[in-house]
Amino acid sequence: MKARAVLEAALYVDDLAACEAFYRDVLGLELVARVEGRHVFLRCGQNMVLLFDAEATKVPPSPDAKLPVPPHGARGQGHMCFAASAEELDSWMRYLEANGIAIEAAFEWPQGGRSIYIRDPSGNSIEFAEPKIWGF
Repeated sequence: MKARAVLEAALYVDDLAACEAFYRDVLGLELVARVEGRHVFLRCGQNMVLLFDAEATKVPPSPDAKLPVPPHGARGQGHMCFAASAEELDSWMRYLEANGIAIEAAFEWPQGGRSIYIRDPSGNSIEFAEPKIWGF
């Protein structure tokens, strides 16, 4: 057996509403589901970005829960990278700067390909990179 793709990625946030607005309105992800005070699920192409309130996901499900998802979570700042072509990276840089979002870092990798880094409202590190940084 071999896992074939990442279907979803999760980030843990301390301000769910601000992060929902950032990922939906600034990054253009499509809202799929929201449970107030617990999570926001957004579509990114064929993948999902899950934003969880870091404290709420530590609570075990009730014994009669329809979906008994085990407790999970993370501490500290997480990281996620979105794929972008070279042209898209240039456009993202202009767009983010025009919207007052600081580019924390921008550079070319030794093996080829560029990345830019920003922070979401909860301090998570968000990267946009050319897939060739991983040989794709």
